Amino acid sequence: MSGPATSPQYLPLRVAAAEGDFAREGLDVRLRTTRAESGAAEALAQGQADLAATTLEAMLRFGPRQPTQHASLVFGLTAAPPCALVVGAAQAAAVRVVDDLAGLRVGVSTPGAPEHAWLGWLLARAGISVAQLHVVSVGTRGLVAALEAGEIHAGLAYEPDATRLLAEGRARLLADFRTPAAVARALGAGSVNAAVFARADRRPADADLARVARALLAAVARLRTAGAEALGAGLPARVVGAPTEFEARLAASRDLWLPDGLVSTEQVKQTIVIVRSHTPLPVSLRIPGAERLLHLEPLRSALKARPAR
Repeated sequence: MSGPATSPQYLPLRVAAAEGDFAREGLDVRLRTTRAESGAAEALAQGQADLAATTLEAMLRFGPRQPTQHASLVFGLTAAPPCALVVGAAQAAAVRVVDDLAGLRVGVSTPGAPEHAWLGWLLARAGISVAQLHVVSVGTRGLVAALEAGEIHAGLAYEPDATRLLAEGRARLLADFRTPAAVARALGAGSVNAAVFARADRRPADADLARVARALLAAVARLRTAGAEALGAGLPARVVGAPTEFEARLAASRDLWLPDGLVSTEQVKQTIVIVRSHTPLPVSLRIPGAERLLHLEPLRSALKARPAR
């Protein structure tokens, strides 16, 4: 699974492991964290993992290459990188819509980070390109300081910084990618970012995938309602990080995950368009149809068997 350990996108897997959801389903699941999304995709491609939790973009770029080995998305996690495009309070009067960003300095965490693709598509909808901005890499922790020092006019802020900046009036929202509903409003269509994938030619049995789905559904339900102290007590220290930060991160992530883990063919198609518009995919890559990239029958089976709420 992709890192860092504190990433909220992959928290359902960590909670399912720590809280015994996988074990209750009779599964022996062992999580191995890679430094970046590409590492998890490569592990699946090389047969080093039965499942990989990473982004669809990473799976397209670094995942299985043979047509018979293509990736199968078995559980959707997030619609987009969980961040918000915000403008500093000092610039809020001058920068009211995305179109106003042309010629300005916009901060991002690192060069080539996944959120770049969503930013590029958002700009394209406004009729401008990334080339018309001055994109500045400020690091995940440096964005707030750069925004408030006036070193950048706007930036893509991750949680819990985004919520904190907006709640305290230190920034104004331009576009929101933090929930599936917000993504649909910002882009005019849904998309998928992080998900759990299997390799088509060595996919676990559907019965086992249904057990994985039930465990993840239970973990997401717990994440939506449980307190930070109770959850943090069972998680590894490297996942929790600073307890106060974990509490803020959890509170800001309650609506982060895709409803019931489901992903549509339209969401997959839209995401491929977003990814391709940002950086071309390898010429030799043959992407199967969106319907072949999805294997959600085990998840749907788990949902049907779920007790009525």
